[in-house]
Amino acid sequence: MAFESLAMLEKLEEVSAYSRIALRQFPKYEKFLLAAEIRTALTEIKRLLIRAAKRYYKKTTLEDLDIEIELLRSLVRESVKLQYIDMKRYEVWAAKIGEIGKMLGAWLKNVRAAQGGAETSEPAARTNPQPKGRR
Repeated sequence: MAFESLAMLEKLEEVSAYSRIALRQFPKYEKFLLAAEIRTALTEIKRLLIRAAKRYYKKTTLEDLDIEIELLRSLVRESVKLQYIDMKRYEVWAAKIGEIGKMLGAWLKNVRAAQGGAETSEPAARTNPQPKGRR
């Protein structure tokens, strides 16, 4: 696996551990609704991260990972709006998710730059020659 993915996997494990602690504060009736969605999002992020590390073409998988991180951020914001967690816990949780987002952004930027560099090294696009016709 790439260095980026290993560092992100470590951060994701930190977020996952913190999430377990935070999800204990949720009301009992939410443990199978919002808390389950948060756990599912974390599992999907881990799955996509491992998939991105293993794939040769990473861009689409990294973009899917970015979408899933945004979903997780949204679910965490929803939990603070519903007052299932306090603001302090939200700030810590959001900061941890933000670290993963920054790492992903840098990785995605590197992948896009590598693809952009490959595209610019190709020969220029062919221009259509003037049609041969009457002059």
